[in-house]
Amino acid sequence: MNINPAESTMELTKLSPPQILFGTEVDEKSSSEQFLLSMYDSVQASIFVVDVLEDGDFRYVALNPTHERWIGIRSDELRGKKPEDILSPIDAARVRQHYNDCVLFGKTISYEQCLQFQGIPTWWSTTLTPLRDANSRIYRLIGTSSNITSVKQAEQGIRYQAEREQLLEAIAGRIHQSVELETILHQTTIELRQFLNCDRVLIYRFQTDGSGVIIAESTVAADDLLLGKNIIDPGFSGKHPEHYGRGCIQVIEDIDAAGLHPCHIDFLASLQIRANLVVPIFKEQDMWGLLIAQHCRESRQWQQTETDLLKQLATQIGIAVQQAELHQQIKDLKTKMELQKQKHINQLQQVRNFEALVRRMTEQIRDSLDQTQVLQTLTQELAELLNLDCCQIELYSTCKTLVTVTYEYTKNLPQFQGLTRQIADRLEVYQPLLQKQTLQFLEIVPGWQPNLLVMSQMACPIFDTQGILGNIWLTRPSQEAFDEFEIELMQQVANECAIAIRQAQLYKQTQTQVKELEKCDRQKNQFLRTLSQELRTPITSISLAVQTLESVLTPAEISEIEIVPQLLQILHNECGRESKLINDLLTLTYLEAEPDPPTLIAIDFQSWLHPIIESFRDLTNCQRQQLNLSVDHALPPLETDITDLERIVTELLNHACKYTPAGESITVSAQLIGNAVELNITNSGIELTSNELSRIFEPFYHLSKHDPWKHSGTGLELALVQKMVRHLGGSIYVESAAGQTTFAVKFPF
Repeated sequence: MNINPAESTMELTKLSPPQILFGTEVDEKSSSEQFLLSMYDSVQASIFVVDVLEDGDFRYVALNPTHERWIGIRSDELRGKKPEDILSPIDAARVRQHYNDCVLFGKTISYEQCLQFQGIPTWWSTTLTPLRDANSRIYRLIGTSSNITSVKQAEQGIRYQAEREQLLEAIAGRIHQSVELETILHQTTIELRQFLNCDRVLIYRFQTDGSGVIIAESTVAADDLLLGKNIIDPGFSGKHPEHYGRGCIQVIEDIDAAGLHPCHIDFLASLQIRANLVVPIFKEQDMWGLLIAQHCRESRQWQQTETDLLKQLATQIGIAVQQAELHQQIKDLKTKMELQKQKHINQLQQVRNFEALVRRMTEQIRDSLDQTQVLQTLTQELAELLNLDCCQIELYSTCKTLVTVTYEYTKNLPQFQGLTRQIADRLEVYQPLLQKQTLQFLEIVPGWQPNLLVMSQMACPIFDTQGILGNIWLTRPSQEAFDEFEIELMQQVANECAIAIRQAQLYKQTQTQVKELEKCDRQKNQFLRTLSQELRTPITSISLAVQTLESVLTPAEISEIEIVPQLLQILHNECGRESKLINDLLTLTYLEAEPDPPTLIAIDFQSWLHPIIESFRDLTNCQRQQLNLSVDHALPPLETDITDLERIVTELLNHACKYTPAGESITVSAQLIGNAVELNITNSGIELTSNELSRIFEPFYHLSKHDPWKHSGTGLELALVQKMVRHLGGSIYVESAAGQTTFAVKFPF
């Protein structure tokens, strides 16, 4: 049948979309056609029709109402247009490639793609089916699509959150392990640049003269390093205490459109900066430097999640700087005391004891998340070391109106542990402490008349960059004041206390987040299980409806309209595919929950494996593939679940047949290695990249470019295989090299 493109388009404009699809007038439709047309109009799947012209070009014919709603284009507006008329050049090229593939191979193909309609990116899962005329020429393509944007966005969100948590955990781990500050900063820039996929990440430290120096850098341009350079940015030089001191953040998506001063634009351009994200780094109350992410090649729209991540990292860097300076102070203190060793031998001994206390406390903070144990032990050791009558640690309430004695060690004085005080009752004491000032004074102890007892007291505030937490109170049974050296040591101890308290809070928050994630995971599994159960009913109904339709229609009625058998076959295929997808989802969620233990039966691999392999013989012969089996005769019987193991072998063989080109071989072997049996399935003619190997067990991940036979599947097969292998107590890995790929499954005896 010869079709003139101009005449075809002219005729199509006179017909409604269902008439275009089924090629019949409305008043002449049979009941079966009415049924199919009603499905076209009301089905929730998106359906579109494409004409294949004699010159190989493609023109759109019609959309069903569902697809019109999804993409915001009416069917009559689309009719007669080429892909380039409605899509970007890149998207149009991808779409054309799929259409060409369908025509070239002459069979139904399935694929996933991301397209932009009206500037909005949307993910689609599409099945494309060719229609042939009386001369077997493919003259039309019918596509069914499902919008999977929410699934893709959810996957990206989960992956982003997991990677973000790993990044924060790694940096916090280095800080708590007392890694060198230079190493922490260097590794942070590298990991942050890789996570953001930007061109450059810098850590900029302010100098006293208002300039700054780049002390850490990670960049894609190795020939244009800024590390070690002293830079004065006209955008904040001389103004950073005023601007950044309030915690302001600079977000520049494009220097040419951000309203910057010309001199600032010239400065940024001289450093090849197109987009800039700057977050201040604070050490205690002072701004120490800046954490900067940059894009050099083009503008970039910074996301709020990226800004939040930099703020969190800036806080961690501030903690690392504070901790590094604390350790440096201890080192400097050691040096100073060594120089005064001869004159202050008693003080030197006290320093050594105090250093031991700080070291023990630091080790306890690093090794223990029990805040109570660390701080309670500290009060006793401080009292013994400084010869105190009492040592207390009090913590503020959230609103800073109450303070409670939480930890206490006393020798002779009354105990006050658990006592809560109103700050308003002693403003003269707590106002300086809330401003992070250390206090020292003499106090007359009440109730000791007629013998007057005067004691020396000192209060040292506990705080960090996030705020004040509490105070350490020291009471000495004499009028001897605490010297400057002891005050400095107590400030160091207070800093360690702040780290211990914040670490315990962080651990509590982390545990809460872990529980929330576990809850979300359980809810996700329950949702998938419920969704799969709910989807079974309509799929079963559709399948029964198709079977009923086939039984009602006579062969003569079916043959009158050549498209009916093809549409019925499409419905059969899609119902089967959806049913398998639902079953696979149910199995996957079952295995991810807490499945029942497997039913173990001893099997002989030699006799058990052979019939399974032979069941694939016809398929491999049809595809001109060589199928080989090799089983070690010395293999002892293996206790396993026969049903699950057969599913594992079958899915791996299906995968091998799907991705093995004609003329190549598939080899199944079983052998004894140590105390385990190893089952290998190897196919030649395909070699996977490291990225494909790392993702091959992900749900819905397809190696479509390696599939010479263009088979379709649910995308859950290998994910199920991995879960079932682990359920049976085994392990599975895949390797690919030298033109072949091997799946290895190990089961211990």
